[in-house]
Amino acid sequence: MIEPKLEVPAELRDLAEKTIDQAEQAFSLFFDAASKSMTAMPGTGTELSKQALSFTEQNMKAAFEHARKLVHATDLQEAMRIQSEFLRSQFTNAGEHMRQISGSVMSATKDAAKGKF
Repeated sequence: MIEPKLEVPAELRDLAEKTIDQAEQAFSLFFDAASKSMTAMPGTGTELSKQALSFTEQNMKAAFEHARKLVHATDLQEAMRIQSEFLRSQFTNAGEHMRQISGSVMSATKDAAKGKF
């Protein structure tokens, strides 16, 4: 059985790539602003918020890279392989992020308990 090729005109691929670049730049500006606002307003949850923002930024960068790879897929099999790799890495990253956040919460809870007694 012959795998059908994804016949996407080069102009459309270029447009998609430019759109991805523009979206990534906009998110970068957002993350910079969010990071600066957290630094300006320190509080008890600031470290956890910074960590969550960092994880979100990492996930967005991975999503943009994923989109770039998909734009260049030449057939359905390659697109499915790219999608499968992305999902696998996202599940792995999500587990790691949850472990780190849980550790931070536990540490903050212990620190708070020490301060109260």
